[in-house]
Amino acid sequence: MSALIASALLIVGSIFCLVAAVGMLRLPDTLIRMHAATKAGTVGAGCILAAEAVVAGELGTTLKAIAAIVFLLLTAPVAAHLIGRAAYHQGIRLFEKTWIDELADSMPVDGSATETSLTHSSESSGKDNGKREDGPGPSGNHP
Repeated sequence: MSALIASALLIVGSIFCLVAAVGMLRLPDTLIRMHAATKAGTVGAGCILAAEAVVAGELGTTLKAIAAIVFLLLTAPVAAHLIGRAAYHQGIRLFEKTWIDELADSMPVDGSATETSLTHSSESSGKDNGKREDGPGPSGNHP
């Protein structure tokens, strides 16, 4: 019976990991890709670790698998959120069909230490400042 449960968990986990990988390749911008990797990848890895815990049947292995699952559930969303905010702050372009941009007002690029690095990097690319030239949304100026 435990082999059947483990097999089902492995299949479900593998499907979720496959969906995460396909999402990373097919989705249009950084923030949406991170959503696919975080959600589906975490569930997939959690199911695979749960299958290992079921197959092993030992308390030590089960506790390690549970600890790894809890660690994944606590750290993956937080890391994706922080990476997404950093990427947005650096000026990534959002997908052209993105209508809501809640970070536009909460993350201004003004006299912060990051603007120095943005201005420095924009000088090498020929831009005159570190601010976003084309705001996100359906403006049609996206690659």
